[in-house]
Amino acid sequence: MGKDGSVSDKESNAMSEDASVNTDAVVWPDPWSAERTVRRMQIKLHRWAGEDSSRRFGDLFNLVCDPAFLVDAWERVASNAGAKTPGIDRATVARIETRIGVEAFLEEIRRSLKSSEFQPVEVRQVMIPKASGKLRKLGIPTVADRVVQASLKAVLEPIFEADFLPCSYGFRPGRRAHDAIAEIHHLASAPINYRWVLEADIKACFDEIDHTALMGRLRVRIKDKKVGALVRAFLKAGVMTTNGEREATFAGTPQGGILSPLLANIALSTLDEYFDQQWEELMGTNYKREKRRKNGLANWRLVRYADDFVVMLTGERHDAEGLREQVADVLAPLGLRLSPEKTRVVHIDEGFDFLGFHIRRMRKRGTQKYYVYTMPSKKAVQSIKDKVKTKTHRSTLYQDLDELILSLNRMLRGWANYFRHGVSKDVFNAIDSFTWRCVANWIFRKHSRLSRQEMRRRFCLPGTWKITYNGREFTGAASVKVIRYRYRGHTIPNAWTVPEPAAATTGG
Repeated sequence: MGKDGSVSDKESNAMSEDASVNTDAVVWPDPWSAERTVRRMQIKLHRWAGEDSSRRFGDLFNLVCDPAFLVDAWERVASNAGAKTPGIDRATVARIETRIGVEAFLEEIRRSLKSSEFQPVEVRQVMIPKASGKLRKLGIPTVADRVVQASLKAVLEPIFEADFLPCSYGFRPGRRAHDAIAEIHHLASAPINYRWVLEADIKACFDEIDHTALMGRLRVRIKDKKVGALVRAFLKAGVMTTNGEREATFAGTPQGGILSPLLANIALSTLDEYFDQQWEELMGTNYKREKRRKNGLANWRLVRYADDFVVMLTGERHDAEGLREQVADVLAPLGLRLSPEKTRVVHIDEGFDFLGFHIRRMRKRGTQKYYVYTMPSKKAVQSIKDKVKTKTHRSTLYQDLDELILSLNRMLRGWANYFRHGVSKDVFNAIDSFTWRCVANWIFRKHSRLSRQEMRRRFCLPGTWKITYNGREFTGAASVKVIRYRYRGHTIPNAWTVPEPAAATTGG
């Protein structure tokens, strides 16, 4: 390794030879072999990055162009739910498979990358309604751009994952929203008792990240100029609006792109590092934290999921308000600002919503003890009720009842699986009761002259009011068992964490 922490020529060649990227003859591996090759290389990149935090990586562009990385990227794009969604060229995965052929398609991408002719095109803008009634802008890249982004992400992610801190949970391999909720529950509960919460949201984060600041963060680890130029090209690709007009992108990473969440995390890790540095310098030991408490000073921890985050702290309300100013100062160089309407200071006894859950400390029924509870938020409950109403609207009367039951069961089971780790049983039962009434009304609209008893005889299990038809029974959300989520702390492994081999033991 060079004196500046960069990858030496010998190491660069070893990286290239390991991935077979410098050979002229292209051998396209099968998906299984490609996945194994990519994972082996990712484990090495992750290990090298973890062993030396100052190391800068060169000769990564050859990996982006490598047949194994491109095949693996294609498999990820083709298996994604958005495979049927085209970009501005109207090409879908199915169309490419039938008209062009996968190998020919990937060969053209590889040729254009290696000849420096590849140029991302504008993303196709679509507007998605938000729960607030506003619209969210999504940018849909072409399939070719998605494949290159997936390959680029496969190279960059294991490197930056070695730097990302445990307080970050969003869009990271092996981490879930439930881990963030469990961390908040852990901090708010005894004996830690962080009672004040700065609940924050970054305004239009994906639209306003400063490109210069982001590229500066990227260059801390990546010295390969071709990789940097490719990332910048995706950032500057532009947007084709719903009116058919091209808009230049001077800031932001369009939501909908495969690379965007990783780039956002690279930028927002500035916030993680700021709070981590404070923690290590001021609050890193029990002695330091206890001393601060005795002196009337606050202690705090950050929990971030993408652009949504909370700061949990001891102390008083004014301590949390002071942190709001600090956060704003950290975000400003990134071109970001807090959303005034979504950023507030609350006490844990008031409760707050985060990632669909409502988190609040309350007295346990029948006792004088207080505990922190997590449950589906009112917003999340209303959202699923609205979806049930849509599925049981009079416009769906053309369906058979068993089709409706199947659709509702799948939707409610998926919703309940997300919230199964909260205090959710009563909510699940309430949702099922609401859904039962909607389905019953749907049946009466479909069969206008049906009496209540006739409805029970024809569409319910004998002797019960459980709706069933053609062997399909309505089970709903309550069929999902509520279980406690296992708190994993700060030791959450990722896909490239290879356990150390066990030490040999001798008899004796």
